[in-house]
Amino acid sequence: MEVKYQAQKQSNKGIGPAKETDAVLPVTVRLPARARMFLFPILIIGILILILLELGVGTVAIDFKGIIAALFGLEGADPTHSTIIKELRMPRTIAAGIGGAALGTAGLQLQTMFRNPLAGPWALGLTAGAQLGVALVVTTAAVVGSSFLENLEILSNLGIVAGAMLGCLLVLLLMVFVARYVSTITLLIFGLMLGYFSLGLISAILHFTNQSQAKVFAGWNDGSFAGVYWEHFPVLIPLTIIGLISGWLMAKPLNAFLLGENYARALGMSVKRTRIVTLGSAVLLAAPTTAYCGPVLFLGLIVPHLARGLFSTSDHRILIPAVMLLGCLVAMAADLFVHLPWERHFLHLNAVNALIGAPVVMWVLLRNRKMRTFEL
Repeated sequence: MEVKYQAQKQSNKGIGPAKETDAVLPVTVRLPARARMFLFPILIIGILILILLELGVGTVAIDFKGIIAALFGLEGADPTHSTIIKELRMPRTIAAGIGGAALGTAGLQLQTMFRNPLAGPWALGLTAGAQLGVALVVTTAAVVGSSFLENLEILSNLGIVAGAMLGCLLVLLLMVFVARYVSTITLLIFGLMLGYFSLGLISAILHFTNQSQAKVFAGWNDGSFAGVYWEHFPVLIPLTIIGLISGWLMAKPLNAFLLGENYARALGMSVKRTRIVTLGSAVLLAAPTTAYCGPVLFLGLIVPHLARGLFSTSDHRILIPAVMLLGCLVAMAADLFVHLPWERHFLHLNAVNALIGAPVVMWVLLRNRKMRTFEL
């Protein structure tokens, strides 16, 4: 297996910094196609196993027969087990799969568009922007009255998602503008500072809400797939599917973007349209997931690198379905670990993600010479 890297040549008009020597993402790889295709069935089998474990493992253990009986309403199904699986564990499992696939795909798109191996919804401040939008919706609900939103539940769900998408989009547009004038590392620092600034604004905004709404936001702010219920899926699933399909359709243009925008133009591609569709897809994937699951960290950053390492390729026609499956797998595994029948429940989803994600980030920093030496 041989991995080759090529320098990314880009124009001063591009999204990223204009450095002829920037080579932060792999471009060409030699690996037998049969070996790559063999990995997809393994990932699918792993996801199916995790689904069964997610449904059966917990404070109340349910065996395989009990899971099947509860899911299909077979005779002899325990009513308590049916309620636990259908109302608690099944929505959480679906949300973990959807959220992991969405954040993984969004991270891959952002890393390619910004030509930055540490780009992701969290590192670039998109997650914090979505948090800010949700905080504004929560504060508005406190002013208008929670009873009003309870009577219009579907509008409440749409309002939360719209707030998250607006905050996410505004931050993304700002990052696109700043990326024209700063280096790769400076862009990351700017994104982190923008995220911290958004968190400060969130604290100031919540100061004007009531205590009950503030507690609801604090619980959501921990990041968890357990807060997603069946009534959220009519909004979450369609938006995620649109984002995933848009990302899949942009696979070929994203491959061209690995060698810079001038190369993409030489192939006759519309750079502006590709940029708009890809970044719009990233917002559609990151914002609804954040709106319903809270700020889930690290998945958008680490999953693309795991996919590149596992499949040994930078071809987005392979990477996009790979990050969907790997994101689903990693998110479910982290969620399962959190909900194991521990005697004491101190683990949070983002803590588990950090245990996985921090070593990956350190590996990327040590592996990349320009970031290792802080060469700008």
